[in-house]
Amino acid sequence: MLSGKNKYTLQASSLQEDTVSRDEELAEIEQQLESAGFQARCEEHLIVKKVYKAKLESLRDRFPSTDTLNSRVELFKPIPMQPPKAFQNQTEVDVARNSNHSSVSSNPNSFSQFIAFDYNEYFNDDDVVYLDAVRTSRMVSLSRAFVRAGPRERLHFNPATVNAAIVTCGGLCPGLNNVIRELTHSLYSVYGVNQVWGIRGGFRGFLGLADFEPIILTNELVEDIHHEGGTVLRSGRGGFEIEKILQFLQERDISQLYVIGGDGTHRAAFKIHEECMQQNRNIAVVGICKTIDNDLDYIDRSFGFLSSVEAAQASIRTAKTESMCVSPRGITVVKLMGRSAGYLTAYAALGSGDVDCVLIPEVPIVLEGKEGILHFLEKRVAEKKYAVVVVAEGAGEEILGTSSEIDKGGNKKLQPIGEYIKKQIQDHFENKGLECTVRYIDPSYMVRSVPANAADSVYCTELAQNAVHGAMCGYTGFSVGQVNSHGVYIPIPLLVATSPRTMDPKGLLWERILSLTGQPNPDVGELCNPENEMDCFPHFERFIH
Repeated sequence: MLSGKNKYTLQASSLQEDTVSRDEELAEIEQQLESAGFQARCEEHLIVKKVYKAKLESLRDRFPSTDTLNSRVELFKPIPMQPPKAFQNQTEVDVARNSNHSSVSSNPNSFSQFIAFDYNEYFNDDDVVYLDAVRTSRMVSLSRAFVRAGPRERLHFNPATVNAAIVTCGGLCPGLNNVIRELTHSLYSVYGVNQVWGIRGGFRGFLGLADFEPIILTNELVEDIHHEGGTVLRSGRGGFEIEKILQFLQERDISQLYVIGGDGTHRAAFKIHEECMQQNRNIAVVGICKTIDNDLDYIDRSFGFLSSVEAAQASIRTAKTESMCVSPRGITVVKLMGRSAGYLTAYAALGSGDVDCVLIPEVPIVLEGKEGILHFLEKRVAEKKYAVVVVAEGAGEEILGTSSEIDKGGNKKLQPIGEYIKKQIQDHFENKGLECTVRYIDPSYMVRSVPANAADSVYCTELAQNAVHGAMCGYTGFSVGQVNSHGVYIPIPLLVATSPRTMDPKGLLWERILSLTGQPNPDVGELCNPENEMDCFPHFERFIH
């Protein structure tokens, strides 16, 4: 234990004594570390001389703040025993809401709950999470950091006057309903906001179209939605019209907008933020990272990724059964999602342990020759009598070329790599005079529409609560994520500048795949060392300890 000396108070009359006490405490700490088995090292890369902190935009810098204390919240929260699981129009929402609140005392099937608590710890801008947690001898004595996410002691908004809106954009992903639910709960139950709007159908929900009318979310309405896959708000690509979106925000007096989506959606969210700043609107725009491809930069992982990996393993097990039960030779090709990155394919293969060949966008596909996958599969089937091949949807552009067609979300349409690989395998075995049955499984939409598993459910709760904490204290133009297992706030321009990220074809994850499958590994050339690349540093501001 450290001694009871005052470590933080510096008395002007006893500067020398305090310096001595600090030196004594440092010596005591060093002695304890050495006795515990640690050894002091002073290499340059281990000594961080400067830390560059990602700079967040704050509404406090442009607008008067209410400076409300983030203190105890007490809300009367009626919870029905059998809350509605689905809602289609605002009339049903109003009826359900009114009936629940008016019948608390008389309805035996409902009970009430008081939410009351105080936070034990508040965070501020001096609390940061290092990005460069792993230090190597190739690195310089600089590091990067993000502001730590969590509750703040003083709020920019008066919660009682806040109207918030939530929108889900892009493709489906496990955990969308969890994020919607926890955003709603946090806004109402933790901060006691006035109203939470649910925007249906992605950005189209802002346009006033029939069947896309927004709804008012309540704790009761979202109570059970986390048990289902997809999103109760419905999602969609396209429909981004900045003028109508801003008009919607103004008409309903929205002061916080939560946008759930991938890198394209985040770019759109930042356009909303920029326009709000240009028009001098006191609105916090917050992104929440969503992609089952796990290809948003900096964050440890995106929510729903592990649930999708789990669902993909079921398809791989099916593929193995199909292949094993075909005589004399059975091969099954499974196509998984992964437009630019092979994370989902690689993790699903490692998790299952039943895959013989993995094809991802980061590693070129070599078909023919002794180092080609067709010759490899021929040998593997001769040994095992069957084989399973898993291919990411974005793999093989070096063979099939890049499509010039663009979808509504601005993404290029992908070539049919799964069907192509199946045909190449069939042709190869036929040319060799070997009987072979090749099957093809495409579980893409099944993988992304499942409910979130336990790990993702907990992660969604953390992301949603941190998003609300950040918006309430006045941050804007940021996204929430997890870096080195800690929640952080990431400026959206920084997040999307290097997204989508890709797997390192010479990294540990790919090496684990090679050790699992034994497949040939084509040369991908020399790679730059990202640990020694400091080009991203202009996006950071200096942070002094």
